[in-house]
Amino acid sequence: MGSLYERKGSPYWWADYVDTEGVRQRVSTGTGDKKKAEDFLKIREGKVAEGVHVSPRIDRVTYNEVRDNLLSHYETSGDWKDMEEARRRIAHLTKFFGRDRVVSITTPRVRAYVEKRLNEKVPPARETDKAKIESRVVAPATVNRELALLRRMLRLGADDGLIARLPKIKMLREAPARAGFVDDEKYRSLMNALKRRADLQCVVAIGYAFGWRIKSEVLTLERRQVDLEVGTLRLDAGSTKNKEGRVVYLTPEIKTMLAAQLERVDELQKKLGRIIPFLFPYLRHRRAGTRIVEFRKAWRSACRRAGVPGLLLHDLRRSAVRNMERHGVPRSHAMKITGHKTESIYRRYAIVSDADLREASRRIAAPTAQEAGRKAGTSQSTSQSALRSKMVPAK
Repeated sequence: MGSLYERKGSPYWWADYVDTEGVRQRVSTGTGDKKKAEDFLKIREGKVAEGVHVSPRIDRVTYNEVRDNLLSHYETSGDWKDMEEARRRIAHLTKFFGRDRVVSITTPRVRAYVEKRLNEKVPPARETDKAKIESRVVAPATVNRELALLRRMLRLGADDGLIARLPKIKMLREAPARAGFVDDEKYRSLMNALKRRADLQCVVAIGYAFGWRIKSEVLTLERRQVDLEVGTLRLDAGSTKNKEGRVVYLTPEIKTMLAAQLERVDELQKKLGRIIPFLFPYLRHRRAGTRIVEFRKAWRSACRRAGVPGLLLHDLRRSAVRNMERHGVPRSHAMKITGHKTESIYRRYAIVSDADLREASRRIAAPTAQEAGRKAGTSQSTSQSALRSKMVPAK
């Protein structure tokens, strides 16, 4: 059993115990409160009883160490597909906690970080409207993604024996999930607005039909993933968000579009004199032959011309789910096509439009109206029978 003692010149209680390797450790608890120091010692003793190694310099472990530990874990395990996104989110945490020791990352300290982030302005990307720039602040959903990374790095540090006590990190309430979608009329308007960009028409058609993510799943497609003879389009295992591969059978419209797109890429190959593996490369100008990464400007212009400004590319994915639900596609099959791993997330995408609600009300009212019609008809026939009986002369 360990014990607590006071050390001359130190404002903290110190713990004296024997670790899992039989080595005697004397470490600072990092607190002058005896009750908290006793909790610290109990945690250490519990770890020793479980056979878990705890770093003797646990009170001196820094935020930067547990951050690097998490990044190393992600790079070796592949748990986080987009490492650039992880580093971008962690950069905000580092800016605030970069000089902290882990023992000082307490619940009040995390709360201070949240307050600071929620008051920060979002730096403009390509926005030209100054009023919009000034009104933009960091969204609670963004802060939650950062807090999730902080919690993950602290838990991983605890598993590796670098941390003894985890602070309570509470998530913020986020805004309701966006409910935008594209109906058939809007879809045709968008396709007409993109008539000068047949390649982008093909991209939008795939997103609208199968619900694939435009940036990470459609624009990254290569020519080898298209099989026009069989009529399939596939995503390789490991290239998707849930790491699972997917295969879909093409609709006649999309099959025709893909055949034309492959011909355009073949012509570009002959012109440039080199192999182009991408299904959707830039077809002209200085970037010809390189893969299209995004087309925000062309999309915004098409939305304005189609009369649906503010529509997101991700709304195509929501629309695909809604269309499959309306057409009676079994949910398990639809989830295989769209790549949703859990039904709870899939249900969030099953958007119901005003037109759907009106149609539901009409169907609810239809049996009532039919019943009222039958009753009215029965009453009228009864009245007519009674009238005829009165008109028949008595024998």
